Amino acid sequence: MTHGKTLRSPAALAEAGLIAPDRLPALERVAARYAVAVTPASLALIDADDAHDPIARQYLPDAAELDAAPGESADPVGDLTHSPVEGVVHRYPDRALLMLTHTCATYCRFCFRRESVGGAGTLSPAALRKAMAYIAGDPNIWEVILTGGDPLVLSPRRLAAVMAELARIEHCKVVRVHTKVPAVDPARITAEMVAALRCPGKAVYVALHVNHPRELTPQVRAACARLIDAGLPMLSQTVLLAGVNDDPEVLGQLMRGFVETRIKPYYLHHGDFAPGTAHLRASIGQGQELMRALRGRLSGLCQPTFVLDIPGGHGKVPIGPAYLQAGETGQCVEDPWGGRHPYPPGALDPNP
Repeated sequence: MTHGKTLRSPAALAEAGLIAPDRLPALERVAARYAVAVTPASLALIDADDAHDPIARQYLPDAAELDAAPGESADPVGDLTHSPVEGVVHRYPDRALLMLTHTCATYCRFCFRRESVGGAGTLSPAALRKAMAYIAGDPNIWEVILTGGDPLVLSPRRLAAVMAELARIEHCKVVRVHTKVPAVDPARITAEMVAALRCPGKAVYVALHVNHPRELTPQVRAACARLIDAGLPMLSQTVLLAGVNDDPEVLGQLMRGFVETRIKPYYLHHGDFAPGTAHLRASIGQGQELMRALRGRLSGLCQPTFVLDIPGGHGKVPIGPAYLQAGETGQCVEDPWGGRHPYPPGALDPNP
């Protein structure tokens, strides 16, 4: 199914045949609270005849989004409590987020910032000056992560201006750009956009968020190649989602797709406790079993780190399966296929 414009309301989605008209009243209530936008590139991937389509599940609103579950929070990872000035989140000593915009090309139904994205546009010039002054004033900030919203919805001119300012901050050595744009609007990755992402004297990385292998279309891979061929290495970010990628075959195809596209798998995120996302949140146990399946079947290049962002802003920690365990006569190591093997205790503890 092909559409020429981004659809921004349940009514538009119903008119396109993507949702049943009798669902409109409930979905209008969802859209009144959480932003809706689905780009033509994503719309083209949706199978309207499949009630369990994994692309639709990510981007089309669902009445379940109005059902709050225990533990869910409007600020599940503590952005607000770690924001020293508008536009900056500083949770780790050596890196800070610079949130340039609250706008995205498309809005994921599981977004951990769903209470704030979709609102008023970009960081004001005055707020941006204060944010840059904060970053420049802390010599511990080695890496700046451009996020939001999605920074690549901004014009190349605005992005180039931000990069020029970051280039003048001596202690900032790395700039990382978090985006979905190459996957949901690949035509936006023009030569001008690629040039805007260069930051003289800094290492620039682009972290792409994709959750299902069908999203790595030839057009998306070509957009990523334009970035990589220009010297911008890419990493991946994926959220573990029930009914989307909580299957070893699907997740394996996705990770191999990243590597084939020259994107290094980086993070597999356990779903955050954002409001109304329980129906999309797989369990930690499921994630650990999936990681075991990947370890046994796929190249080391295809292995992301399974992480949990501790609620309240206490940082990300790896929560993958453990392979080293205590046995009856000492330590044992479990291989990728479930076999257990003794390991000399002296090798683990040099002072037994």
